[in-house]
Amino acid sequence: MITLDINGQKLQTDAEPDTPLLWVLRDHLGMTGSKFGCGKALCGACTVHIDGNATRSCVLPVSAVTASKITTIEAVGQSKVGKAVQDAWIAEDVPQCGYCQSGQIMSATALLTTNNKPTDADIDAAMSGNICRCATYVRIRAAIKRAAGSLTT
Repeated sequence: MITLDINGQKLQTDAEPDTPLLWVLRDHLGMTGSKFGCGKALCGACTVHIDGNATRSCVLPVSAVTASKITTIEAVGQSKVGKAVQDAWIAEDVPQCGYCQSGQIMSATALLTTNNKPTDADIDAAMSGNICRCATYVRIRAAIKRAAGSLTT
């Protein structure tokens, strides 16, 4: 059995050590908020936080995170920054199809956790690995700026 610290809970799985974390989350633990997009860590739909860092879970073996704190979209709103990002996403009406949004929110939250006054260049750099097929990038940027503003007031 492998024990993981996910969203503040110790959870166990009988997954093979080389199983990607995404499949452990989705198939073994029933946490389906993180999505499978490309399977090559290129699109960002599978983004979770590993020790606070935005990380692609589709290529990360579960054995690599047994000593880490993992946060998924299911719990990101429990933090002040995550809640601000989720509220801004709603206020800016960001999602269109919504498939990439959990990964987008996780990356935006990681950015604002370390930089609550990001420039456009900071936003571009932090979000560059997250692809939105519906091209809601203008609304994504607006939501990140709205969330940042709510954190600095």
